[in-house]
Amino acid sequence: MTADAPGADPLEVFARWRAESEGLVADPDAVALATATTDGRPSVRYVLMKGITDRGVRFYTNYASRKGAELETNPHAAAVWFDAAHRRQVRVEGRVSRLPVAESDAYFASRERGHQLGAVASPQSAALVDRAALERALRDATVRFEGRDVERPTGWGGYLIDADEVELWLQQPDRLHDRFRYRRAPGGWSVVRLAP
Repeated sequence: MTADAPGADPLEVFARWRAESEGLVADPDAVALATATTDGRPSVRYVLMKGITDRGVRFYTNYASRKGAELETNPHAAAVWFDAAHRRQVRVEGRVSRLPVAESDAYFASRERGHQLGAVASPQSAALVDRAALERALRDATVRFEGRDVERPTGWGGYLIDADEVELWLQQPDRLHDRFRYRRAPGGWSVVRLAP
């Protein structure tokens, strides 16, 4: 490890930075997630992180969404998180896999009921005739689950970006920013300082 790196494990540093951003940035769980088709056409959108683990970053979505379809054929992704309050950024890259069904069930059960019903009602990324079609689907889901728990749709669940590369970036004066690239290695992480 370089002597001035923020820590030996970049995912531990990321978790600490994310905790320090709580209440200071609008949504400390927002990350831009980039996926690509098999022929390399990229797409990017914001998703909400739902945990930083010793392996990587978790998020949840509809498996049939554009990102889900792209991950099915090209299971690699990159995510970037930015903390405007502390002027810090984290990039995570790696292979993506679905989380176990039990983890998806547990997270779905913890969501607000309205969010659960929205996941049932929305055919995410599919073309809609109009907004009224979506609102009808929500009303139908509300009636269907009246008086009982909302069941997780089988086409909705979690993913893990199994990080094999992480970059930590800290803003410095005169654009001479600190950048540290970590690569997973046997027994830990190797790290190098990058030029800004």
